[in-house]
Amino acid sequence: MSEWSRQYATASGIPLQLVYTPAEVQVDYLAELGFPGQYPFTRGAYPTMYRGRLWTMRQYAGYATAEESNARYRYLLEQGQTGLSVAFDLPTQIGYDADDPMAEGEVGRVGVSVSSLDDMRTLFASIPLGQVSTSMTINAPAAIILAMYIAVAKEQGVAPEQLRGTVQNDILKEYVARGTYIFPPRPSMRLTTDLIRYCAHRMPRWHPISISGYHIREAGANAVQEVAFTLANGIAYIEAATALGLEVDSFAPHISFFFSAHMDFLEEIAKFRAARRLWARIMKQRFAAQHPDSCTLRFHTQTAGSTLTAQQPENNVVRVALQALAAVLGGTQSLHTNSLDEALGLPSEESVRLALRTQQIIAYESGITNTVDPLGGAYAIEYLTGEIERRAQGYITQIDAMGGAMAAIERGYIQQEIADAAYRYQQDIEKGERIIVGVNRYCSGEPLVEIRRLVVDPAVEQKQRARLAALRERRDSERVSAMLSRIERAAHIPDAPLMELFIEAVEVGCTLGEICSVLRSVWGVYHPQAHI
Repeated sequence: MSEWSRQYATASGIPLQLVYTPAEVQVDYLAELGFPGQYPFTRGAYPTMYRGRLWTMRQYAGYATAEESNARYRYLLEQGQTGLSVAFDLPTQIGYDADDPMAEGEVGRVGVSVSSLDDMRTLFASIPLGQVSTSMTINAPAAIILAMYIAVAKEQGVAPEQLRGTVQNDILKEYVARGTYIFPPRPSMRLTTDLIRYCAHRMPRWHPISISGYHIREAGANAVQEVAFTLANGIAYIEAATALGLEVDSFAPHISFFFSAHMDFLEEIAKFRAARRLWARIMKQRFAAQHPDSCTLRFHTQTAGSTLTAQQPENNVVRVALQALAAVLGGTQSLHTNSLDEALGLPSEESVRLALRTQQIIAYESGITNTVDPLGGAYAIEYLTGEIERRAQGYITQIDAMGGAMAAIERGYIQQEIADAAYRYQQDIEKGERIIVGVNRYCSGEPLVEIRRLVVDPAVEQKQRARLAALRERRDSERVSAMLSRIERAAHIPDAPLMELFIEAVEVGCTLGEICSVLRSVWGVYHPQAHI
C-alpha cells in the first residue's frame, strides 16, 4: 500500500488527516477551552499548574513483608519521591490472611502482605504520616485497609483530619477489568460509598476513591473507551453517594481518577484534556455541582505496563519517557513511571531509581513545566480532544440507556467492548500493522536479556504465618469475637455505617481475613456469569 492511499488513524481508530488548519478545527475558546483552573478545565486543573507545584512523583511499590517494603519506601523518599504508593499482595487484595489456605504460594508475591494492624504499623515505621501523601491500591477490602492506616496514624498522634492521600476503592472496574473482587456488586458498592461518607465527614484532605481507567486500559480498552467507561463508573459512584443523602459538593471535590499513559503520544495528551472537560460538564449539568472543585477532574497517571516488552527491555526506558511526557503535557497531578524490567518481574532498586529519574528530568530539565498546557490550541490536539470527548459521550449515552454502569456491567456490555478492542489490537500486532519495536519488527534474534531481578524469598510466607500466630496468641479473643459479632449485625442492616466499626476492630486485633470472612457470611461472594 502506498503512503498516499494508506488510511491513518489513532490507536483508538480516530481518522487522521495529513494536516489540520482552522478550516477543520474551529474552537469556541471560552466555552471549550477557557483558562487553566476554570470551567471546563480543558487546559488544566489549577491556574498555575506546574509553576505553582509539580505533580506528585509517586512510585508504586510493595513486596514481601512489611519490613522490606518499608525499607523500599524510605529509600524512595531519600531519592526524591514526593508521595508513597502501596502495592498489596493478592491475598490482601481479595481479603485473605497470610495463613489462610487460599493464600498459599501468593504471600508477598505481587505486593506487600498486610493481614493485621501489626503489619500496617511495620509498613509505615519511621514514616511520618502527617507529612507524606499515601496512595493505596486496594479495592474490595479498601475500607478495612484504610481503617488500619487511620489506626497507625492515631498511634503517631496524627488525627484522621490531617491525613493526605488516596485509597483506590474503585470496585466497579474490578468486575470488568481486574478481577480482585470479593462480594457481589451491590454490597461492594455499599462498602465503597460508606468509605466516601466517612471521609466526607472525617477526612477532608483524603481522596476516598480513585476511579480507575488504568486497569480498563490494561485489559485492552482503547483511549476513548478508557475515558467513557471510567467516567460512567464515576457517575455511578456519584449517584450512589447522593442516594445516601450526601450533598454532591460535600464529597465530589475529593473524588480522584487514575489513568494510563499509552503509546499514541498525541492521542494520550488529548485524552487527558477531553476527560477533564467531559467530567466538568457531567458534574455541572447532570449533578448541578456548584463548587468549582466538584467539577475538577484531578488524576494520577501510570505509564502503561502492557506496553513493556520482555524483548529488548532497554527499549522500555524510551517508552516510559514518552508516556510520562504525554501525561505531563496532559496535565496530570501525580505520576508513576514503570521500570524497564517490569515485563520480567518485580522491579529492582536500580530500575526504580531510573524510572524516578525519568520524571525528575522531565520536571527539571525539559522546560515544559514553565507554560500551562503548552500544546493547547494546536489544531491536531484540539481536533483529537473534541473527537475523544464526543465518542466517549456516545458510550456514556448508551450506558445510561441500559440503566447505568452497574446494569451495563451485569449485562456484560462493558466487558465485551473491552474484549473486542483488545482482540483488534492484538490482531494488528500479529499482522504487522502495528509495529512493536523488538517484538514484531527490528528484532535482534538474540535470546531474552538476563537482567538482575528482584526475587521474593519463599520464607516470607512462613514469616507472615508466624506473625499472625503470635498475634492470635496475645490478643483478647473475647473482645475480637464480640467485635466481629457487631460487624456481622451491622452488615445485615442496609446503609448502617461500617468504617467506625472497622477501625475499632483492627485496633482490638481483628485481622483483615476475619473481617472479610464475616462479611462473606452475610453478603456472599461474587461468581461472574458467562455473557454470550
